[in-house]
Amino acid sequence: MSLRFDTPLPIDAVLDELSRTLERSSSAVLVAPPGAGKTTRVPLALLDAPWAKNKKIIVLEPRRIAARASAERMAKTLGERAGDTVGYRVRFGSKVSRATQIEVVTEGIFSRQILDDPELNGVAAVLFDEFHERSLDADLGLALARDAQQGLREDLRILVMSATLDGARVAKLLGDAPVVESEGRAFPVETRYLGRKVDVPIERQMAEAIATSLRAESGSVLAFLPGAAEIRRTQTLLAERVHDASTEIVPLFGALDAAVQDRAISPAPKGQRKVVLATSIAETSLTIEGVRIVVDSGLARVPRYEPDIGLTRLETVRASRAAVDQRRGRAGRTEPGVCYRLWDEPQTASLPAYTQPEILSADLSSLLLDCAQWGVSDPASLSFLDPPPQPALKEARELLRELGALDGDGRITEEGKRLRALALPPRLARMIVDSARYGAAQDAAETAAILTERGLGGDSVDLEVRRDQFRRDRSQRAQSAREMARRWAAQVSSSAPAEGEGGLSVGVMLAFAFPDRVARNRGNGSFVLANGRGAAVEQTSSLARAPYIAVGELTGTAASGRILLAAPLAGEDIERHFADQIETKDEIIFDRNAMALRGRRKRSLHAITLSESPVALTPSDKTARILADGICDVGIDKLPWSKAAKQWRDRVMFLRKAEGETWPDLSDDGLVTKREEWLVPMLADKIGLKDISPGDLSDAIMALLPWDLRARLDREAPTHFEAPTGTMLAIDYEAEQGPTIAVRLQELFGLNVHPSIAKGKVPLVLELLSPAQRPVQVTRDLPGFWRGSYAAVRTDLRGRYPRHPWPDDPANALPTRRAKPRGT
Repeated sequence: MSLRFDTPLPIDAVLDELSRTLERSSSAVLVAPPGAGKTTRVPLALLDAPWAKNKKIIVLEPRRIAARASAERMAKTLGERAGDTVGYRVRFGSKVSRATQIEVVTEGIFSRQILDDPELNGVAAVLFDEFHERSLDADLGLALARDAQQGLREDLRILVMSATLDGARVAKLLGDAPVVESEGRAFPVETRYLGRKVDVPIERQMAEAIATSLRAESGSVLAFLPGAAEIRRTQTLLAERVHDASTEIVPLFGALDAAVQDRAISPAPKGQRKVVLATSIAETSLTIEGVRIVVDSGLARVPRYEPDIGLTRLETVRASRAAVDQRRGRAGRTEPGVCYRLWDEPQTASLPAYTQPEILSADLSSLLLDCAQWGVSDPASLSFLDPPPQPALKEARELLRELGALDGDGRITEEGKRLRALALPPRLARMIVDSARYGAAQDAAETAAILTERGLGGDSVDLEVRRDQFRRDRSQRAQSAREMARRWAAQVSSSAPAEGEGGLSVGVMLAFAFPDRVARNRGNGSFVLANGRGAAVEQTSSLARAPYIAVGELTGTAASGRILLAAPLAGEDIERHFADQIETKDEIIFDRNAMALRGRRKRSLHAITLSESPVALTPSDKTARILADGICDVGIDKLPWSKAAKQWRDRVMFLRKAEGETWPDLSDDGLVTKREEWLVPMLADKIGLKDISPGDLSDAIMALLPWDLRARLDREAPTHFEAPTGTMLAIDYEAEQGPTIAVRLQELFGLNVHPSIAKGKVPLVLELLSPAQRPVQVTRDLPGFWRGSYAAVRTDLRGRYPRHPWPDDPANALPTRRAKPRGT
């Protein structure tokens, strides 16, 4: 077939070079900017290649809409209909025939094709379009194609095409494949930065920016928003601002019917304008005629998989520089344009250079199962541009073993082959297979369709409601999904006839797929999942009153998730279908309120408690340790400390501070660390704090001091100081200023050496009191006090306490506890 293209495109300049390159090399990389025409021109240009004779060319597209649109456009170029020379295969339909030489397929479709036919019989070349999007299926498809090329099909051509791509890196992956670059053609695009107000919803700012652009510029508008919800809200707000009947506002995202998507990308009728509100689905592959205005929110919604909790959640992030450049380029495809950006110009430099490859943040269970089907237990042995992360692989491997899909050596089992054959994530395939045993394959297949196709059945959180709406939906998309579900059900039912009937609730089927997400109600719409995580539904939802639910989708953090899709689950269904996972065990817990141990017999499904009852406790070494841990957790100070025990402990700590680590550490932290030495033995016959007496505590704590230190303790840190009058004064070792005694000044007359402890190394702090026991002065130098400030104290106090002695020379006077006799 000899082709002449009526409309010249920039890619035409390198088509001959590309053809020659693929004549002499089995692999190549084509880098061409947006609008160059690579998607629709390159496959047609390669049809006449000698190596392609009587064989097909497979073209991979990241999205269904791009696959359909590019196939339709190539067919139109040939003056044919899709399904003739050029056809396509996507999840909800295909148009191919015996005459088809170019098949445009989504990346997931190709992965299944090559796994079912590793030699790709009848295929001359595989073209990976828009590879820079780095979907998981694209990375897997390239790794498998490269492996087939090296081991089975040396003649197979692989061409990786992209607009924004590190061509050299991909070329190295393909064995230093040649790189062909197209200069492309882009009309000038003026960029206007509008900034972003963080306190104003993004939808409102986008609606205002779009309305402003319509007033200021001619042509149609392509606006980028992160998701369908933002698109719907922007559409409503925009309708309030744009009243021109010649301007049509249309949404464009993956969950829409094909007919609605086709309407969005079709040219606006003559004399009319179009505003297309799109997700990142419109960044590449699609040229929407008439668009010369782009309004970019700068945001994208991407899946993030968390291996530690086994959940994929959608996260709104800042788009990469490559992505916003792609978006901007949409305004200059056919004529000069303008791009409005909802951020400030300096922020562009801080954007990530490229969108993170999905393989680094995705659930890898499907990839691992596909690799096992390929005969590879370790994906690292294949050629991935970015190797799959080990934590995600480990989690995926464990999941597949639990599902019975892999054996202990990582090889695919017969059950694994059955699951993989369903073209579904392994969990959902498991759901259909398990439900089929109860004659519910069709119900489970419909549930799987809703879970895999966003938007089917509406947006209710209750999966039962969604399924009912899905069954009533007469749209082409819903009908195609129901037909696909029927094929899944028939496929499973034919290989595993039902063992019984009786029907299954939606909740049970969902729990078959996600047993780790069976959840128990904690009240007020809050649930705890079997995996130990917390999540909630709106309190107005009927699910908020369900004792148990099975969760299909949630978002948010691991500690506090928001449930997006779930179904009620009866307690008896948990007992019936998950009996092998229910564990009964006796537990001993520490009741912080009662400060005592409690015994309970608990039946649980992983982290969910199904029932519990009290159990009598007998003191033992085990109870002693649990009680000790509980007491240490609430605080050592809760123990019944006597005044004497507190002082004894303070005395030891004083000497530790004064003399070093010869003395044991009896601080709170020290006692917690040593609880095995003193607290656990003390609690051997006790189950609560009330069973501990102050005497028990004193005996236990004093046992921590070796015998050789006990006599030294009494000598070097005595409990009392004997005043010259014979009065025994308690030493306060807790005082901030150091060991302290409070003593009436007259009782120290005649003492001309300052009292000290710790072998004379630590002077006692003397709080000198008046005859009325009121503080007069604090001193660490009694002889100095006598010589110095005593005179002023004497003058002040003699007038207030005339009946008490106030000698001129207190260092040599007689100490006394009494006042002078009357008349003296």
